[in-house]
Amino acid sequence: MNTKILSALAEPSRLRIVELLRDGSLTVGEIADQLDIRQPQASKHLRVLYEAGIVEFYAETNRRIYKLRSEPFKELNSWLDQYRELWEEQFDNLDRYLQELQKKKRNKHK
Repeated sequence: MNTKILSALAEPSRLRIVELLRDGSLTVGEIADQLDIRQPQASKHLRVLYEAGIVEFYAETNRRIYKLRSEPFKELNSWLDQYRELWEEQFDNLDRYLQELQKKKRNKHK
C-alpha cells in the first residue's frame, strides 16, 4: 500500500477536495471558492494530492483543471479488502454467538 495516498487523504482539507472532485473536474479557483480558502492554500493541497498520484490536471488557457485518478482508489480498495475479510469473520463470529444466546434463552423459557 502506498502510504503517500493515506497521508495525503488524512488531512481534512485534502479529503474535502477529493470529495469535491468526485463529482467532476474543477479549477483551482473553483475548489478554493467551494472550500472558502485562498487559492494558494488550494494549490498547496492540490500539489500534495498530485504528488501522491490522487489527482491529475490538464491546462486550459491559463487555468489548471484537476480531476481524480482512479488507480489510487483501486489500490486503496484492494488494501481494504484484506480488512473487510477480517471484519466479515468477526461479524460471523458475533452472529454465531448471538444465535447461541437466543437458543439458550428459548431453552430456558420452555
